[in-house]
Amino acid sequence: GKEQAEVILVGCGCPLRGMGWYHAVQMLGDECPHAKLCYIVEPWFMGAGASGPGGAEFAEFQKKTEADHGVGFLKSLAELPPLADGVQRLALISGRTGDNPRLMSEAIKAGCKTIYLEKPGAPTVAELEAMKKEAGEEGATVLMGYNKNVCKYVSKTRDYAAGVDGGHVTFVSNNTYEPTAESLGECFERNAEGMLKNMAIHELALLVSFYDVSVENIESVIADKEFSSMQTLKGPSGKEWTDFDKIKFTIKTKTGKEVSVQADRCGGDTSYATVTNTTGEELFRHSMPDEEDLANVSVLEAKYPGAMPYFFSQDPDYITVKDRVANFCANGVEAEGIATIDIACETLRVAEYLVPVLQDQLK
Repeated sequence: GKEQAEVILVGCGCPLRGMGWYHAVQMLGDECPHAKLCYIVEPWFMGAGASGPGGAEFAEFQKKTEADHGVGFLKSLAELPPLADGVQRLALISGRTGDNPRLMSEAIKAGCKTIYLEKPGAPTVAELEAMKKEAGEEGATVLMGYNKNVCKYVSKTRDYAAGVDGGHVTFVSNNTYEPTAESLGECFERNAEGMLKNMAIHELALLVSFYDVSVENIESVIADKEFSSMQTLKGPSGKEWTDFDKIKFTIKTKTGKEVSVQADRCGGDTSYATVTNTTGEELFRHSMPDEEDLANVSVLEAKYPGAMPYFFSQDPDYITVKDRVANFCANGVEAEGIATIDIACETLRVAEYLVPVLQDQLK
């Protein structure tokens, strides 16, 4: 309908495992009123991966989704039918980061004037800058899946800090890896872009979006050496990887803002933000998931047993980001709080700038 964007999901992945699959499930369940999922483009499971792990599960999902919802399944964006008159087409790109530059070009050629790009967007600043330029030349708008930008714990913490003199905000991100060389080595290898471009990229996007942080505006970066840890570990391939298993740092900007980030691969399954006063006393904390989220998580666990746990705790935020992007696409309504590709470029620039600075301080 004219109120809804025609959504093309690019990169579904394996049911229960892939982020793309969860995006599909939310839209098929009518969780995003402005988004109508019309096509799923899945080159891997409809091609070389059909007979491998996850292939059978995908085929079953495809059959059911075609029958129940009339969604078209395609191997490539080139197979999309021409854009119908008056239809606003949105590409939700949820593939591997390295494929994003090519997939974005193909989506624009297929008539998508709005692109939802999963974070971090591209492997490097140079590639993301090139994508930004191409989208600009083609008149396409690229918005990012940085869901923490719309998270309740972030907005509540920012609101509280605004009412406190000298209130200092720290964003804390945790993950549930075992604190062993084997577990972290596997993590370092699989997330080879490094912690700051991977796990902590959401927090850096918050700094760029809300705290005037840019490479040019950073006055100082100070690592908390007591908390932080950098290791060189062997991955499953036998190759060695150096990364942070935990990091904490405070950034001061030239425009007088100050904010801290803390990330720990082995910190548990709760992420949160705090406000402290000038003496370091904690005045406020809001966690994700909170009680309200946990009730929703229980419902979703029963509905999709065996799915990735982080889908459930962030479920409301994924819905918010998708629906705001779809409403922008279909109706031109500004996607409030959603990170643009400009913010994504600066976020990656900040990540690339911080890594050597923090490594030097921890030597």
